Amino acid sequence: MRKSIASTVAGMLGAFAATALAGTVAIEPGVIETTAMPGGFENARKPISNPTLFDLALPGTNVHPIVLYHNLPSYVNTLVGPLAMGGHVEVYALQFEIAFTDRLSLVATKDGYVRFKPDQPSLWSKESGFANIAAGLKYAFIYDPENSFAMSGTATYEFPTGNHDVYQGEGYGALNLILSTVKMWDKLQVAGAGGVRLPFDGQQATNSFVSAHASYEVMPWFIPLVEVNWHHVLSAGNGRNNYFSQALGLTPVVATFEGNDLLNFGASNATRNRDLVTAAVGFRSRITDSIDVGFAYELPLTDKHDSVMDDRYTLDLVWKF
Repeated sequence: MRKSIASTVAGMLGAFAATALAGTVAIEPGVIETTAMPGGFENARKPISNPTLFDLALPGTNVHPIVLYHNLPSYVNTLVGPLAMGGHVEVYALQFEIAFTDRLSLVATKDGYVRFKPDQPSLWSKESGFANIAAGLKYAFIYDPENSFAMSGTATYEFPTGNHDVYQGEGYGALNLILSTVKMWDKLQVAGAGGVRLPFDGQQATNSFVSAHASYEVMPWFIPLVEVNWHHVLSAGNGRNNYFSQALGLTPVVATFEGNDLLNFGASNATRNRDLVTAAVGFRSRITDSIDVGFAYELPLTDKHDSVMDDRYTLDLVWKF
């Protein structure tokens, strides 16, 4: 099943790439259009894991389709004991960014369509719906092409526009405040980010995260990478019954953890298991100066039964213009 899903999404990304290539034109005869970043950032690359929060510190103009195949653990630990789960979640998203200057850009970091497919229909319902939408601004207050170093701040607002059936669309939204850095030494790149998610009501949890990335360009079509993500619950939600398509609306009441990067249950007992740490390995392939594709396999380093992640496959495409 996982092989067939991977083949399908790989084909989708191939179609994205073909479409992008078909739309690339030369400005003048004999002159190749370039979309490379100026100075020492020509080959800077986006992280892959934690995609709604962990972004490249450099402002730019790009579109970024993403496909996630997220396996759920066979059971999850709760206040009432282990509850059977299993199955998977599929996410199809399209991020974009528009640069106003080398330092400032508009970013859309969260959107898309979610398909929730658990293995226990008597307890968890198979549902589909739209995710919340998050957008805002990124500003590079340190931008040093000569030394290939940048540091930026991002502020986005997450609108509660999503579907309750897939754990979205609740509360009054949230503010994401993120600090990101990137440094390059020729073919080696390291990047990091950290931030907080501040809901505008007490219903949902307040979270923080720290992410790190390292990659090395062996050759343009093979740029291996490794990433680590740490999600932490700062304060729990109010735990009131909600998301009634799932577990009779009791998820916020009995869960002893949070959903972290994609979900926010508002679980009142999430402080029992505040931390989720994950590691991801993968690679990017630079198809042209303006297009690259990426793949990452991610798994939790903390107990997977104290989260909703067994493992995750992420495929993406970045088209810069």
